[in-house]
Amino acid sequence: MTLQRTLRRPTSCAGIGLHSGNKVNLSLKPAPADTGVRFRRSDLGGLEVAATVKHVGGINYATGLMRDAVRVDTVEHLLAALVSLGIDNVIVELNSPEVPIMDGSAAPFIYLIQEAGVKPLASPRRYLKVLRPMSLSRGDKRIAVYPSDHFKVTYSIAYDHPMLRHQSRTIRLTEDSFVEEIAAARTFTFLKEVEMLRQQGLALGGSLENAVVIGDTGVLNNALRFDDEFVRHKILDVIGDMALVGHPLIGHLVAHRGGHALHTAFAAQVVTETDAWTLVEGVADAAAAARVPAPARDLV
Repeated sequence: MTLQRTLRRPTSCAGIGLHSGNKVNLSLKPAPADTGVRFRRSDLGGLEVAATVKHVGGINYATGLMRDAVRVDTVEHLLAALVSLGIDNVIVELNSPEVPIMDGSAAPFIYLIQEAGVKPLASPRRYLKVLRPMSLSRGDKRIAVYPSDHFKVTYSIAYDHPMLRHQSRTIRLTEDSFVEEIAAARTFTFLKEVEMLRQQGLALGGSLENAVVIGDTGVLNNALRFDDEFVRHKILDVIGDMALVGHPLIGHLVAHRGGHALHTAFAAQVVTETDAWTLVEGVADAAAAARVPAPARDLV
């Protein structure tokens, strides 16, 4: 049986917000079964917002969550690490409205989770198993999910730049494959966009230490971590954004030229198309999930 999991003990780190430039203290704390991922603002007296699609707001070069007076931005890299390492329940405590960017990837959060350790809980994990295709298109951007016996992502990108006119990658996601092939891929931007972002009050904490910056002829950083680091980071982003459906996915996710706005809009669409999926629980592996249906419930 696959059980829900939380952290064995609390852990913490400090960094800066990519867009705010402010110093942030972040703590990950164990939580009981069926808590889900909840962001808690210690600077607002402990007010919380759950990491679900109904709280998505403020999509602007990152994914943000909003509920009443509570706002938390740039949640996608941490969410990708949590869902990929099978952490179902955790309190993410922050003293600022933005998750620290760290090195621009999910690798530091993987380290934090591994340092804290993983604790199984008594309740079975529920997976969202896709039964029929769902899709969303906006101009030349598109995203879809198809039935599969495991979680797989295919992503392609295309830019008017000689370094990344086209990149594509397909990966079957497991804890090991995420850690080894996706987690270390960093966020990226074009040098010509940096000044525009800063005029909008964004990327104030950005640097070559936490983002790959692409100039006219190449990257300004010393080296890429992967030849196709850009599309790998897009896979990281979509994993984090789709975690907002509230359950690990069993399906084949396919995206082309997507971004946070498209990813999160699709996550919201998936939640509403209740005839296209079922919740399955307590299965030993994803393939067996097709044979163990559980009653659907409200995901939001």
